[in-house]
Amino acid sequence: MQENFEINAVSRNDQGKGASRRLRREGMVPGIIYGGGQDPQMFATQHNELIQHLDHEAFYSHILTVKVDGKAQKVVLKDLQRHPSKPFVTHVDLLRVVAGDRIKMHVPLHFLNEATAPGVKAGGQISHTVTDVEVICEAQNLPEYIEVDMGAMNVGDIIHLTELKLPEGVALVALSHGGEPADHDSAVVSIHAPRGGAAEGSEEGETTE
Repeated sequence: MQENFEINAVSRNDQGKGASRRLRREGMVPGIIYGGGQDPQMFATQHNELIQHLDHEAFYSHILTVKVDGKAQKVVLKDLQRHPSKPFVTHVDLLRVVAGDRIKMHVPLHFLNEATAPGVKAGGQISHTVTDVEVICEAQNLPEYIEVDMGAMNVGDIIHLTELKLPEGVALVALSHGGEPADHDSAVVSIHAPRGGAAEGSEEGETTE
């Protein structure tokens, strides 16, 4: 289901560490909106409201709506700073986007049919090499996640970046560099025999003296 996230915020003019500390004591998180051919805009939003949004995976790879003093803008989350030892967000950076803008974002991978994969049923173990990928696409084509179907994987099988099924208009940054795609075709997930023994149905390895 498509999520709709809205951040309510107020503009702020005070700068500096002292002003940011005052905001945090008041339960607010300072932030900035930039890009889109406009001047940067400083804002503050309620910490509790932001934390509720951050509990949703889709919030990190979604076109968001931020209302600053009631005026709505479309943005994506570009950076989030957290306190090193306390469960507090200390600053948030948002990037303005409009339809037609090409943006780079990290998108999570959703692994499907892990439990029913033939290799897993045979006793194989799953290794996730990556759990998200960086994509480049127009803002309106940004996917919330990319599915990786493991339903046909056997022991020894590997799914690579070039095998991912991407939505129309979406490309992987890792494969958009110069050279052959194979040069950057990293493994995404694999199923291997468990350590210390062969998976059920696989040939026993030869022992060496």
